[in-house]
Amino acid sequence: MLKQVYFLLCMMLIPTGLLADGVVKGHVYDENKQPVIGANVYWEGTQEGTTTDLQGFFTLKSKGPEANLVTSYIGYQTVAVAVKDSKEPLVIVLKGEVSLDEVVVSERKVATISSRTSVLQTQKITYDELCRAACCNLAESFETNPSVDVSYSDASTGARQIKLLGLSGTYVQMLTENYPNFRGASSLYGLDYVPGAWMESIQVSKGTSSVKNGYEALAGQINVEFKKPQTADIFSANLFASDAGRYEANTDASWHINDKLSTGLLVHYSNDKMSHDDNGDGFLDTPLKEQVNLMNRWSYNSGSYVAQYGGRFLHESRIGGQDTHHGGMVNPYVIDLNTNRAELFTKQAYILDKEKVESVALILSGSYHEPKSMYDITPYNIYQNNVYASLMYEKEFSHAHSLSTGLSLNYDGFNENLVLNNRWTPYNRSEVVSGAYAQYTYNLNDKFILLAGIRADYSEKYDFFVTPRVHIKYNPFDWFHVRASVGKGYRTANVLAENNFLLASSRKMRIAENLDQEEAWNTGLNLSFYIPIAGKELTLNGEWYYTDFNKQVVVDVDSNPHEVSFYNLEGSSYSNSFQLEATYPFFRGFTLTAAYRYTDAQTDYRNEAGLIYRMKKPLVSDYKGLLTASYQTPLKKWQFDVTSQFNGGGRMPLPDTTHPLWDSKFKGYTVVNAQVTRFFRRWSVYVGSENLFDFTQDTPIIDASNPRGDNFDGSMIYGPVHGRKIYAGIRFNIARD
Repeated sequence: MLKQVYFLLCMMLIPTGLLADGVVKGHVYDENKQPVIGANVYWEGTQEGTTTDLQGFFTLKSKGPEANLVTSYIGYQTVAVAVKDSKEPLVIVLKGEVSLDEVVVSERKVATISSRTSVLQTQKITYDELCRAACCNLAESFETNPSVDVSYSDASTGARQIKLLGLSGTYVQMLTENYPNFRGASSLYGLDYVPGAWMESIQVSKGTSSVKNGYEALAGQINVEFKKPQTADIFSANLFASDAGRYEANTDASWHINDKLSTGLLVHYSNDKMSHDDNGDGFLDTPLKEQVNLMNRWSYNSGSYVAQYGGRFLHESRIGGQDTHHGGMVNPYVIDLNTNRAELFTKQAYILDKEKVESVALILSGSYHEPKSMYDITPYNIYQNNVYASLMYEKEFSHAHSLSTGLSLNYDGFNENLVLNNRWTPYNRSEVVSGAYAQYTYNLNDKFILLAGIRADYSEKYDFFVTPRVHIKYNPFDWFHVRASVGKGYRTANVLAENNFLLASSRKMRIAENLDQEEAWNTGLNLSFYIPIAGKELTLNGEWYYTDFNKQVVVDVDSNPHEVSFYNLEGSSYSNSFQLEATYPFFRGFTLTAAYRYTDAQTDYRNEAGLIYRMKKPLVSDYKGLLTASYQTPLKKWQFDVTSQFNGGGRMPLPDTTHPLWDSKFKGYTVVNAQVTRFFRRWSVYVGSENLFDFTQDTPIIDASNPRGDNFDGSMIYGPVHGRKIYAGIRFNIARD
């Protein structure tokens, strides 16, 4: 421990001596106090300007006394402000409607925003975008997004995981309000732990991200922002029901106790306990679930000191396996999972100098995660404690130069046990990782931006390791932006906690000793075009990302159809991902987005004879096409949304050569979702359908008639395991003026 303390003290000695130039800073908000992203901010009568970032923030070189600063955005009134003192940050509020006598013209807000100013390739999924689908939780929030895939891991437990850049969700760093969350034991079901009605927005970044949040983002980063008491509605509610017997209730309320202190309470309850076995294989198509989820958070803002405190509690039960409600089964095969989770977090920030955007911030979080499960007669329990701390210092020396430095500490403690190969096997372990980082940003007139960061970490398990990352953004023209990135990422594999869904099979587990810390380089290139056509803007994006593993823990379900093996990579493992995306608002209220992505992810496997062979990763579609259309009538009375996902075929795990029970490949398939929403003053009603044309995967469970036999396997999932669902819901809110 002394070695770690000495390391942290040494890394705090980071030089911070640059000169400051005169700049104007500020935030742009709408009438609901929400940041306006991508607003144009420029000096009147000139071409000198910038756009606001994901927080509605902007900086601009000072023009001198009495200059007028103009702010404009589609659908809002243009505002001109006389800037007399560039030292004080500005707060600019845009009105969301333009009134002409008695005619009111409303412009639809953008629902998914690709930041033009951020050096990182980032998409922000707003609450309006989340409302385009049922979006009962985070797992269902990406139906209209071409970059992120969410699929079931198995047909029995309902575990779902993200896939990004052709890689599983374990290589995507999950954040809640910019601190790491849902790691290890919570990674399998964490997507179901975030109710959709609680979310303010989701930010998706591909490739390597900022070193500020750690070293774990190998394929990308997803950050969830919850509703905040200082800006949230006074009260809102969302009630949901489906013909599959799923019911949900979400409510949240916020109170402004005084001008500095506010608090919010968020409550979620869901019940999905109607049995379904539409394919008649004797197994539930989806598990029976019940969840209670509570959050309370507090916010304090005195101007120079800002603090947030919060706590969460979750209880969830889910039961999968054979359908005991039909057929009168004796001694059925049942999977029973019960989870309790508690979290505490605080974020403290002190503004040292508003003019130079100089601040010190501290983030602390802790969680206890306890899933207890029975896979038929096999018990599997995990008890995970996590503590995370981050101390950050940031300063903007001028519009061209800014610096961020900090220290971090992460503790993971696992008490994990399983009956493995007829033996009670404990996997108790802990890991403490302490680190420090420095990140420098150079901004040349908003045309060229360089973000260079490096962090050094010390793990009690893996010793010292260094994470370098570089991002470049260059926009030679307003209509053409280029982004490039290269960087490294590391990850500790928790093979049982992250893959225990494989226990829903008869496969024996083989876990090698001395598994490596996973390590990979990620390189990315993005080209963005903003082309004016017929008075509107066509947005085109083309991107390529390449992830190359130096070290990896291989999950091998191919070498033996009756086993799953975990061992260190010998050879090569990589993923190539190419994506094209186009968005165009053809007429007022109507927007069409089309996207195509091709994925080539391959790994070297080792067969039972010890020979190395290279194959594509199983259960990954070769391509994905997306077509999403949305139309909102004038005055926002009706909204119609349709999304079509065209998923290509791919490779199944290798079957038994002498007694094959499944095909070696799966074919492409299409899933269509649709929703209609009727808006009223304070409430709205929505009706929709998921999987409109009722596509389901053939034989999601192998040898379902003999679940205790040698061939049983419920993990061969590549597509939907449930058919068409019809749902309806009501949203109600009392807005804060």
